Amino acid sequence: MIKRMDKPRNCFFCENENEKIDYKNEKQMQYHVDELGKIVGRSRTSLCALHQRHMTTAIKRARHIALIPFVMENVR
Repeated sequence: MIKRMDKPRNCFFCENENEKIDYKNEKQMQYHVDELGKIVGRSRTSLCALHQRHMTTAIKRARHIALIPFVMENVR
């Protein structure tokens, strides 16, 4: 079996220094949460480890204050 060599993708937040991870920005969270409401991993979002940790913390904060749901509506 031949392994595919993918191009290394760069972290969006490392490339754009002006962009900040904010728990109040729901549109930013949309891309990092799947249709079931689970947090998407680094391999699919192409974030570095540091920014993935920050994004996870921001998503959990947004869930805690009910900005985004814990479980999506169509799953219930």
